Amino acid sequence: MGVTVRKYWERVRSSFWFLPGLMALGAVGLSSATVWLDGWVTADWVRSLGWVYSGGAEGASAVLGTVASSMMTITGLVFSLTLVALAQASAQFGPRILRNFMRDTANQVVLGTFVATFLYCLLVLRTIRRADEVLFIPHVSVTLGVAFALVSLGVLIYFIHHVAISIQADEIIARISSELERGIDRLYPVKIGEGEPVDAAEKPPGEGKGVISDEEGYVELIDAGALLRAAEEADVVIEIAKRPGHYVSKGALLARGWPAERVIDELCDRVRGAYAIGVSRTPAQDVEFTLLQLVEIAVRALSPGINDPFTAMTCIDRLGSALGKLAGRDRPVAFRRGKEGALRVIAEGSGFDRFVAAAYDQIRQNSRGNVAVTIRLLEALAEVADSVGRRADFDAVAAQAGLVMAGARAAVHEAGDLREVEERYLRLVAAEASGA
Repeated sequence: MGVTVRKYWERVRSSFWFLPGLMALGAVGLSSATVWLDGWVTADWVRSLGWVYSGGAEGASAVLGTVASSMMTITGLVFSLTLVALAQASAQFGPRILRNFMRDTANQVVLGTFVATFLYCLLVLRTIRRADEVLFIPHVSVTLGVAFALVSLGVLIYFIHHVAISIQADEIIARISSELERGIDRLYPVKIGEGEPVDAAEKPPGEGKGVISDEEGYVELIDAGALLRAAEEADVVIEIAKRPGHYVSKGALLARGWPAERVIDELCDRVRGAYAIGVSRTPAQDVEFTLLQLVEIAVRALSPGINDPFTAMTCIDRLGSALGKLAGRDRPVAFRRGKEGALRVIAEGSGFDRFVAAAYDQIRQNSRGNVAVTIRLLEALAEVADSVGRRADFDAVAAQAGLVMAGARAAVHEAGDLREVEERYLRLVAAEASGA
């Protein structure tokens, strides 16, 4: 149940309707409260304040009607600007970037402000009664409606500025990079040397019994706590076969359990319930997904249609910074034990070499022949190499640098350009020799 809630919460956070919907409900409650307050105040008290609306019923209706109609016009303008920004971002940076725009709280608050102001004015407007009826003029409510209109005007100015900033390449890359670093802090919180040593374990003998998926899609979340509890109660060992970010089809293997005779249908249902499978990858437990967003921007920038190597080099710098941070973190322990110390869950994570390959393979393949990007790749790899604390991680960085250099030698024929590339590579080789 936990992963299902988190799965839908991630979808709600990425929607345009949730926060504006809450603000609209708040406007309904606020309109009721201010109208109730107006029923208690007297006209003399209103006149004594000076800044509270003190006009007649016709004037109050005109003010609220004008504010309400203008809010709907502005809402249409905001919606149009948002669609233009989304279309431009999708075309230049890729469709997966749209999730970042939709998750932007500022955009949701702006839309919610105009909708809430419109709804508030509309609800207050219906309470105004003329002199031929029982006269009622909600002075405080009308004043608050005018105040909301002024706030909305400021919000509109901010939104125009925010849209102009948010579609800039450097801003988009910086936001994705910040999300990537938060994901590293969340999923790899322990720095090398600060964690307690963990006893190694071995997989149980035999093949075990597989737990088969009954749906298809991408693994978004895994409730490790639920798996551990299920394994303890059934007295089995469960190995996770599909990690967050993996695609599974119906009938694909999700996990294995030992001993096979204890992996009954009830346990299989509990294991499947610990997986949240959806139509797309999410960054909740998948650092590689956020990393690949930067890769996609870089690859698109290197395409002949866009040909923007500066954006690609910015992505390379951000990827190097994230990999340098990741190199200093301990990997989560693969063997999880229960309360009595018995092995219960085996969860093999991604190695550092996988992250290095995911970050630079596609960029390296698409930048062959571009000397500036190739040099920046080698410089970024050299900086990552300075941050690693394990020999295997250094070997992964050096191997990637060797692939970059091999591609450069195959694609670059001008001696001067190739010499400059080779100088960067030789510096990395020298650092490898000194590190050995």
